[in-house]
Amino acid sequence: MQEDPRNIDAADAAGVPLTGDLAVARWEDAAARTAALPSGLMVTGDSTGADPRRPTRVLIADDHELVRAGFHSILADQADIVVVGEAKDGFDAVDLARRRTPDVVLMDIQMPGLDGLEAARRILCEPAEPPIAVLMLTTFDLNEYVYDALRAGASGFLLKDVSPEQLVAAVRIVAAGDALIAPAITKRLVAEFARAAPKRAQPPGFAELTPRELEVLRLVARGLSNAEIAAVLFVGESTIKTHMKRMLAKLGLRDRVQAVVAAYEAGLVTPGD
Repeated sequence: MQEDPRNIDAADAAGVPLTGDLAVARWEDAAARTAALPSGLMVTGDSTGADPRRPTRVLIADDHELVRAGFHSILADQADIVVVGEAKDGFDAVDLARRRTPDVVLMDIQMPGLDGLEAARRILCEPAEPPIAVLMLTTFDLNEYVYDALRAGASGFLLKDVSPEQLVAAVRIVAAGDALIAPAITKRLVAEFARAAPKRAQPPGFAELTPRELEVLRLVARGLSNAEIAAVLFVGESTIKTHMKRMLAKLGLRDRVQAVVAAYEAGLVTPGD
């Protein structure tokens, strides 16, 4: 009898090895997916996104028609991906996201009218099941827009000159619920821009965190992966995943990237720690 893919995360959290249909239901092995990505980027988090049994629905938002056409052509060649719309600005992106219910939005950061950052905020603040993942597109490697994009809840960022293979891999990764950014890069980005960001009061959820959850959050903010945190705390990686899920739920955050941003902004850690 085929296992229900919804049981995968419960098995992970309990430390049960993934075998048979549970293992098949995973998108891909994280190492294999990371190998196809741009240099410096990797998969983080736990695959809990769109249902892998149906095609991934993608919305492309960019003010350059040639860019939209190029991405559309690349993605349309994939049997497991369907492009549900193209938007020429942020207003179109928000409207199409509501009407076409994509799994992934490829969002250019700089667009006329409503820019990609504000469009991403509007899309991500609206409830959706499964949650919509926004992958920001930029012509710059690291810039002032990246911090704002991560804080808005974006699942990661890509340079527009990525190869077709990297683009397809990135869409599959964020559709699966993973963040497309390495922990060490997360730390460098947030530390750089948090220096100039105004300190904010700790959200109410911080008071609900257990001492161990706070410890895990500090280590996440310092750029450690789940496996590295498990080694530091002498526990299993599945235990860290459980702490992560509970911590994110209490703070009302989407993923570990937002957790890093929240930790810096709340003063739980500071640049240089």
